[in-house]
Amino acid sequence: MDFSWTAHRFAGGALALDVANSVILRHEPSLSRDRFSVAVQRDGFAIAASELSAERGLFGPLQPVDAANLESFLHLREAIDRYFRARTLGNVERAALAELLDAIAMALRVAPSEDSLECATARSALRLLGEPAAERMKICGNCGWLFLDRSKNKSRYWCDMAVCGNRAKASRHYHRKKDAAP
Repeated sequence: MDFSWTAHRFAGGALALDVANSVILRHEPSLSRDRFSVAVQRDGFAIAASELSAERGLFGPLQPVDAANLESFLHLREAIDRYFRARTLGNVERAALAELLDAIAMALRVAPSEDSLECATARSALRLLGEPAAERMKICGNCGWLFLDRSKNKSRYWCDMAVCGNRAKASRHYHRKKDAAP
């Protein structure tokens, strides 16, 4: 199956969230797919993030994750997901914050350079920790991705209206028609 990093894949609003969202359908283990399990996709993410991430102005062209740092990078990704998902749901434990801070520190220690994906992701996670408006972080009602709601009235429900919003609306329409049929 062909795969490319499109703008939709960077709908999180922050590089750290886009990295966490690299696991597709995380909440459906039978359908879940880790886009970073394939080296070409993982390397392509760094290039695409340099062009498509909402935070691309904060860093230059990103270098892919160094193979020697892959384990610590994936640990950072999972710590980001656990902490910010729990924060969004309102049930953060100190242990999750401590794990995230440890993962950030490790990523910063082992990152080969400032322009590495590891370093940029760690810095993005630190910026999110300082985000004063926790209610701006949400979980997509369709795919389960984490995203920042930057809408004026904080009413965004989907990570991307063009993809998840349309799918949800089409599904509602289909079920309404199906239920109305004699």
